[in-house]
Amino acid sequence: MMRYLKAAFLNRWNLLFFSGGMAAAAISGRFDIVAPLVTAAELAYLGFIGTHPTFRRYVDIQAAPPRDQADKARAETLSRQLYQQLTREDRQRFDEVRERCEELQQLALRIQGPGANSAANPGASRGEGTEGLDRLLWMFLKLLHTRRSVSTFLRQTDVRGIEHDIQVAERNLKTLQVHADDPSLERKRRLLEETLQTSKTRLENYNRAQANLEVMDLELHRLENTIHSLGELAVTRNEPTALSDKIDLMAESMLQTERAMGELRLPTSLDLELETVPQILRSPVIFEK
Repeated sequence: MMRYLKAAFLNRWNLLFFSGGMAAAAISGRFDIVAPLVTAAELAYLGFIGTHPTFRRYVDIQAAPPRDQADKARAETLSRQLYQQLTREDRQRFDEVRERCEELQQLALRIQGPGANSAANPGASRGEGTEGLDRLLWMFLKLLHTRRSVSTFLRQTDVRGIEHDIQVAERNLKTLQVHADDPSLERKRRLLEETLQTSKTRLENYNRAQANLEVMDLELHRLENTIHSLGELAVTRNEPTALSDKIDLMAESMLQTERAMGELRLPTSLDLELETVPQILRSPVIFEK
């Protein structure tokens, strides 16, 4: 608690207002009356700002150690690779979502108004909600990439051939007569059973991938619709923290979906695990067309 109060007091805008108030009290001729009022206002400010979640989040970010440059470079390299591997249609889809996020970022600053950089909201100058938007865009990009990998897998898999192999293996097993004194027939039976099991496993993988593709499509559409609704929410409610709070909630929801998809071990060509979220909004050069 003390570090939040200290950060609130040492904010340059607060020091300016507080010292100005005390100076006004000194030259007013009524220091004994004005000074306690200034002090009371300062204590009220510290009590409000020091316990405000947005301000605490800002202080925590400021106090966190700087990100390792190697992690940042790897994050940018990986996000560039994922983007370049997308189809033209998926790139356009991602670009549209990223542009919408940029609009949300600017919208949040406009809603906060001219006083957004004051002591009451020191994080606004950095773009409140930018980190949450970066998380959304990173998850969206990974889903698009995974969806492309799954689509390629489905397109290259001959499901009819697999079903045909299952039927042939089952039919051959039924007609096969195994004699105890004929080891070649026993070996043939084992090979047919292994072929049948392998084909069934391939068919199960195909069906699971098909179901996962449908889930990813729903998740991608949900994210796109949510981003549009975030802008409408910010305009209609006109609350400075409403947008960033909704972004954080959406990012957490997407993170849960990402964990669920990771447990399915979907086919991808890259290791998508990163400790550092790529600064997609703050590094637009990565996604130059």
